[in-house]
Amino acid sequence: MAGVKEMMSGGRSVMVMNKSSSLTPISRFLYQNVEQQFCFSSSKRLNSNNKNKGLRISCESISGSSSNSSPLAVISENLFRISSKEKAVEFKVRGVIIVKKKNKEDFKETFLNHVDDFTDKIGRNVVLELISTQIDPNTKEAKKSKAAVIRNWSKKSKIKAERVTYTVDFMVDSNFGVPGAITVTNKHQKEFFLETITIEGFASGAVHFPCNSWVQSTKDHPNKRIFFSNMPYLPYETPEGMKELREKELEALRGDGTGVRKLSDRIYDFATYNDLGNPDMGIDLARPEFGGESIPYPRRCRTGRLPTDTDINMESRVEKPLPIYVPRDEAFEETKKHTFSAGRLRAVLHNLYPSLVANILAHHDFKGFADVDDLYKEGLLLKFDEFKKLPKIVHKIQESSEGILKYDTPMIIAKDKFAWLRDDEFARQALAGINPVNIERLEVFPPVSKLDANIYGPQESALKEEHILRYLEGMSTQQALEENKLFMIDFHDIYLPFVERINALDGRKTYATRTLFFLSSTGTLKPIAIELSLASEASSKKVLTPPNCATSSWIWQLAKAHVGSNDAGVHQLVNHWLRTHAALEPFILAAHRQMSAMHPIFKLLDPHMRYTLGINCIARQTLISGGGVIESCFTPGPYCMGISAEAYKTWRFDLEGLPADLIRRGMAIEDPSQPHGLKLTIEDYPYATDGLLIWSAIEKWVKTYVTHYYPDPDLIRNDRELQAWYRESIEVGHADLRHADWWPKLSNGDDLVYVLTTLIWLASAQHAALNFGQYPYGGYVPNRPTLMRKLIPDENDPEYATFHDDPQRYFFTSLPSLLQATKLMAVVDSLSTHSPDEEYLGERSQPSTWSGDAEIVEAFYGFSAEIQQIEREIEKRNSNPNLKNRCGAGVQPYELLAPSSEPGVTCRGVPNSVSI
Repeated sequence: MAGVKEMMSGGRSVMVMNKSSSLTPISRFLYQNVEQQFCFSSSKRLNSNNKNKGLRISCESISGSSSNSSPLAVISENLFRISSKEKAVEFKVRGVIIVKKKNKEDFKETFLNHVDDFTDKIGRNVVLELISTQIDPNTKEAKKSKAAVIRNWSKKSKIKAERVTYTVDFMVDSNFGVPGAITVTNKHQKEFFLETITIEGFASGAVHFPCNSWVQSTKDHPNKRIFFSNMPYLPYETPEGMKELREKELEALRGDGTGVRKLSDRIYDFATYNDLGNPDMGIDLARPEFGGESIPYPRRCRTGRLPTDTDINMESRVEKPLPIYVPRDEAFEETKKHTFSAGRLRAVLHNLYPSLVANILAHHDFKGFADVDDLYKEGLLLKFDEFKKLPKIVHKIQESSEGILKYDTPMIIAKDKFAWLRDDEFARQALAGINPVNIERLEVFPPVSKLDANIYGPQESALKEEHILRYLEGMSTQQALEENKLFMIDFHDIYLPFVERINALDGRKTYATRTLFFLSSTGTLKPIAIELSLASEASSKKVLTPPNCATSSWIWQLAKAHVGSNDAGVHQLVNHWLRTHAALEPFILAAHRQMSAMHPIFKLLDPHMRYTLGINCIARQTLISGGGVIESCFTPGPYCMGISAEAYKTWRFDLEGLPADLIRRGMAIEDPSQPHGLKLTIEDYPYATDGLLIWSAIEKWVKTYVTHYYPDPDLIRNDRELQAWYRESIEVGHADLRHADWWPKLSNGDDLVYVLTTLIWLASAQHAALNFGQYPYGGYVPNRPTLMRKLIPDENDPEYATFHDDPQRYFFTSLPSLLQATKLMAVVDSLSTHSPDEEYLGERSQPSTWSGDAEIVEAFYGFSAEIQQIEREIEKRNSNPNLKNRCGAGVQPYELLAPSSEPGVTCRGVPNSVSI
């Protein structure tokens, strides 16, 4: 406001007037508001921190102020007291409202728009009320403005734009104080998406309300919606006028734990995974309940659907295309929904044609590499005489949608068509592929199983020194162990309990595998032995080593395919789904239930929770459900989720952070002299080297944030919302592991920094490293078969002759069928796609509405700059010929942790959240 300026003098802030100031009643009121806001915001910070971090009013935020204006006089305390005694003056402030509109509406929505246009004119409109941070001394309740109606709603209903701006005028009096909340009542028939509200006209400057929420009609939800300003408040700092609203909003989000949830609800609650099966459709589709004493598992979002007819403990299914409930604001926004729906359409079209062909043709396996190549060259236009028998609609789809039916060439064969065949590429992907988190340093040779010997028999491995000695470059086995030259990918213990059951299924065969690698003098790995186990007995185990003839070459290739199948299963079911998607869901549910949107920690976590509940819901419906994509296309079939649940028994949150995980796997040791406090056992480990850069940047940013709001550890211990969030995440969300002694405490800043850094790492970089390479690496089925249909034949097996006569044909009949392969390719293509509205690490949409704390916004820009510097460093590494695991002839650069990306399948980009 013209005439007002803030100055710092002797460590304290004073308000000054320019020469042009006049002491009118309105001016005195405005100065009073400024003084009240400054005193409140600065004193509460000074009480908790010796630094003046509470400065909320800057010269720039006071409209019309000039840095060149010279002050005439200081507004003294006496003058303030005189002005505050004058009679309150009523004046007008304006709200600017941004509503995000749908690009496409169905008939019902269009009809309701017309109804709302009419009823808005006769008084059934959108009503807002401003709520002050102050209490009215007479009513002992928060001060409120007069109710106000959004202007020109019906006039602007025909505007064809993504965002429409409305205005609303509020009448308040001069002792109103500063607005801290707004209530919105939607008397229309239809919901609308309220993006932001900005209130202008108060002396303290514009007040921002980041809403980003669907506002439901009062016919569905009669209570007023509450939105808070962007000013962060710890619970004890909450202004008197907002305390009741803070609790009321949290109560609304928690619900009462009963009833069937409507799609328009905003209730966050917990349930077990009791909706994966569909016993009403047959015993083959019945699945156990995951979560509870019998099968421990994280909790998911409760929907409250009625039980099935055949099993009262199972929740009834909702099959696609009908939606499953998630809290309304967690559902995909239109851009995201369109991207995902386009992917699903692509998946349908990809699979419609081959499924019809498969039903007509007697033989529908890939016959050789040429058939796989045709998927990228010609699409699904298979040149068979039987094609003429297909319905005309299929021909029309094929003719009009050849681009859709054609698969993009996966990155793994884009540079070098035969790279995947080589052992060095097989080993390189253990460090820089889609699943770089299972490799571990071998500490004991031969390796020993950790399975219960009373249940699973002898724990000894079939690996012997004579299997590997010739590959150790002149070293003894003991010397290779001591010099950290031996590494292993061990899927023995996770698969062995399921092997017999899987192999009893039709068309599915597996081993429990171990693969040994040697770290060569060039810094690259080479596979030196593969152990294949069908049971614990020695007679059921065999060891294969690199080939020395044509026959052993094909045997070795089949062994690598079985390792790839094991790897694909553990990657998808454990590392990807369990450790990022499922394990994070309880923390997200508890955050919405226990921490106000005003809470600084909620504001920090909010972008890292976006879309996760929505994508997890879709996964329960179509991917991990009984008969879903994962069961159809992965070797374990109906035992897929069983493998995931078995892994959860040994899951530990305290080891989910990158440094702790690397140390646990023996891939690093603590070394304070190193930039990140770790020394890697393999220096050229792209996932680890890039990941540590991002981990450190996140940790630094989080530490700055936590220190700012919690300068004293007592503030953490006494923060009831923060402690309730963490306690509920463990005791309810991870109830089956709640008694474990490894859960980090939450008693000081270091504890909180580790917990938050781990959550942000998992939601952003860890998920990106495991997700966005699925099509680039797995879109070429021979490189990474998710399903194997045959075991490797011995010379005494009846199938050995078939293998011997045509090993290539045998190899392809062992891999997924045409239908299985193309179905998976279409799905992982969708899962690897970035949406145009993706928000990447270091980005915040509209930072000014994210936090009302200027110091934190400035710190975030520092974090963003560091993320950009990391991207430049990754680009530099990918062009360094000394780093052979990411640079070389035909070698793919490692970009999965490069922070930014264009939309689409790019094999790079780190979104803020688990959003796909």
